[in-house]
Amino acid sequence: MLDQTTLVKATINDAVQLTAIMKKTFDGEAEKWLTHLDTIDFNIQPPGYTSVEMTKYMIRELEYFKVMYDGFLVGGIIATISGKSYGRIDRIFIDPDYQGKGIGSLVINLIEKEFPYVRAWDLETSTRQLNNHYFYKKMGYVVTFEGEEEFCFVKHIKQPFQHESMMKNQTLSHHQYENSDLSHSEYYQVTMERCSISNSNVSQIHMSNCNLSRSKFQNINYRNTMFADLNLSDSEFIYVTLSGAQFIDTNLGDKGNPLLFNRCDLTGSKLVNCDLKHVEIEKCDITGMKIDNIPVEDLLHLYYQSSKH
Repeated sequence: MLDQTTLVKATINDAVQLTAIMKKTFDGEAEKWLTHLDTIDFNIQPPGYTSVEMTKYMIRELEYFKVMYDGFLVGGIIATISGKSYGRIDRIFIDPDYQGKGIGSLVINLIEKEFPYVRAWDLETSTRQLNNHYFYKKMGYVVTFEGEEEFCFVKHIKQPFQHESMMKNQTLSHHQYENSDLSHSEYYQVTMERCSISNSNVSQIHMSNCNLSRSKFQNINYRNTMFADLNLSDSEFIYVTLSGAQFIDTNLGDKGNPLLFNRCDLTGSKLVNCDLKHVEIEKCDITGMKIDNIPVEDLLHLYYQSSKH
C-alpha cells in the first residue's frame, strides 16, 4: 500500500485536522521520551504545535504538505525552502496509528523529489529521540552538531550540474564590497560574524534558521516585513515605529519575563483575546480606552466613587 502514499499541498481547510494529528503525534512522543511532565523540549513538542492558528500560518507561509495514505490524511511535513538550493525540514509527523509502515521514509523521499534542485536538507531533533537519530541516518543524513538538548542533521544531495557561479569553501573574510550587485544570491552555512552592511538595498531578503544574536539594526526600513517564529528574549527595541504592526500568537517564552512599554504612544491600539493577568498600567493617558466595550474612565470613576464611601 506504500505506493498509495502521496504528498498534497495543504490548505487552510486542513488546519484543524492537521493540528489534531500533530498534537496526537507529538504528545505520544512526549509520553515516550520525557520522564517528567513539566520537562520542556521544543524538539519533541515544538512551539504552537497544538494551535490551529499556528498551523494556518505555516500553511500560508511555508511549504506544508499533508501526507495521504490510501486516501486518508495521516500526517504532514513542513519545509522551508531558502532560494532554490537549500531546504529545511521544520516538522514531520505521522499519526501513531500509521507508524511502522515505512510511510516516514517514503515521505522524506517524496519531499526531496518535490524540490529536486535542493542540494542540502537540514533538520533538528531532540537528543532524547534515539529512534529519530537512527531514522535520519538511515535516510542519508549525517550529524553536524550534538548538544545536550538537540542533534542537528544535514543531507547533501549530489546534483548532475553545478551552478557556474557557486563559490564553495572559500575564505572571503575582511573583503569590502562597494556598488556591487549581489541580488538573487544564496548563502548557506556561511559565517558572516561581525559583517557590516550600510546604505544598501536588501529588500525582499529571506533569512531562515540564522543566528542573529547580539546584532544591531539601526536606521532600517522594515515596512511590509514579516517576522515569524522568532526568539527575541531579552532584546531591546528603541525608537521603533510600529504603525500598522501586528503581534499574533506571541508569548513570553519559557522564562516568562514581563514586557516593558515605557514612554510609548499606543493610540488606537487593540488587545484582543489576550492573557493580561497581573498586567499593570500606571500614569498613562487612557482617554477613550475600553475593556469589553466599557470605557475604562467610567470604570475608574465608579471605583473612586465607591471607594469614598
